Amino acid sequence: MSRLLAIYTATHACSAALWVDGEISSRFEIAPRRHTELILPMVDELLADGQLKLTDLDALAFGRGPGAFTGVRIAVGVAQGLAMGADLGVIVISDLAALARQGASQSGVQQIVAALDARMGEVYWGVYAVQAGDMQLIGSEAVSKPGVLGAAIGTGVTHCVGEGFRHYQAQLADLLRTRNQVGEALPHATDIVNLAHYALARGEAVAAEYALPVYLRDQVVKEAPATK
Repeated sequence: MSRLLAIYTATHACSAALWVDGEISSRFEIAPRRHTELILPMVDELLADGQLKLTDLDALAFGRGPGAFTGVRIAVGVAQGLAMGADLGVIVISDLAALARQGASQSGVQQIVAALDARMGEVYWGVYAVQAGDMQLIGSEAVSKPGVLGAAIGTGVTHCVGEGFRHYQAQLADLLRTRNQVGEALPHATDIVNLAHYALARGEAVAAEYALPVYLRDQVVKEAPATK
């Protein structure tokens, strides 16, 4: 039995999700520049509907990036503040892993590349494989020019998910001609809370002050990750 709350604010989507023994309720809104206004009311509504207090939870989870700097910082600040006030551990979940889980769930594929618009003519991306319901990163997450993504992922990945592919369709045309796209998806707190369930079972919750963001902007792709 477990009770988890997850939040996500790193793109123009804002969402929160509550997991209670496998049952999930959520709130979601496309709301550029309104995340600070919306996220705490979403949390309050979910807890009220579930007749729970923060102190009834086992842990909090949030999307730790990569994503917009301000959006990621909002998620970190809210998660840390709530966790410290309720003396809860925090689970950090990759936004790309959450996006890949969404794509895998929709398509039924076992290996998928997820990409988000990183602005400045670049994409955040990572290749993930489904592993007993969880998502396993293959290689490493990266930020790069779209053309590097197309050259790096090899032939083993047949599905692409995320808004990064829509923003750079022209640069990724060769890649997309030979692979299926799973909508124009954005990460969602329901996928974060699902992945947090596995992370909690592995004992990966940390004290709030150690729940840190990941931006990727200072990392450079030098070689392709190995693919299975």
